[in-house]
Amino acid sequence: MVSAVIFAGGVGSRFKSVDIPKQFVEVEGKPIIIHTLEKFCRHPMVDQIAIACLESWIDVLKQQLEKYGITKVISVVPGGANGHESIHNGLMEVAKDYGSEDIVLICDGVRPMISEQLITNCIEETKKCGSAVPVTQSIDSVLESFDGSSCNKNYLRRNMFITQAPQGYYVEHIVKAHEEAAKRGIDNPISSAELLIELGEKVHIFIGERQNIKVTTPEDLYTLRAGYYYEHYRRFAKEELKYGLDV
Repeated sequence: MVSAVIFAGGVGSRFKSVDIPKQFVEVEGKPIIIHTLEKFCRHPMVDQIAIACLESWIDVLKQQLEKYGITKVISVVPGGANGHESIHNGLMEVAKDYGSEDIVLICDGVRPMISEQLITNCIEETKKCGSAVPVTQSIDSVLESFDGSSCNKNYLRRNMFITQAPQGYYVEHIVKAHEEAAKRGIDNPISSAELLIELGEKVHIFIGERQNIKVTTPEDLYTLRAGYYYEHYRRFAKEELKYGLDV
């Protein structure tokens, strides 16, 4: 079985939206989180979805799940104080009944441009390697600074990668990692990959997709909307070319 844990328990402080959490901001007539969920719901290899949602918005989300026909959701639970806790809450839902070969895909709820192929690749890479973290190679130089005003260390750009989601793991493995993290007092890793690395493990990476953006700041909405406009144009052009029309 393949489960997806979608975590959307935050308020999006960097997004600077006063009235509405960023995952519920509408783009192309739908909340961002619904765009994300649709990708997993429509994927033929994904069997079920658990969502960790900002508690005060759970009722709103449930209404939207029904409105947009998101049928694979087995549970909506409150998010935690940070992303790690939200992931944990969702993970415990799929961990109630799992087999040794069951896989979980962990993804933030604000990746509406994720493709079917990337989800497929993540599942297949997890089956082969036990973990699967999509990455893109850094196109910028990276400097390290501890005070925000001076730097004394740089990193080779060819060795730097940007992590994405979904991240794939065997359910049994990631559950044990969460249990070990609790024992060690590790309570706020940025991602599941960083949790495993902090526990001394290696994670398998594979090349993701640059268009698979995480909506974090208001500026990301421009990129997101441009991506949707491009997709609309591409579909339109494909239809026109079928009939030999000049586009």
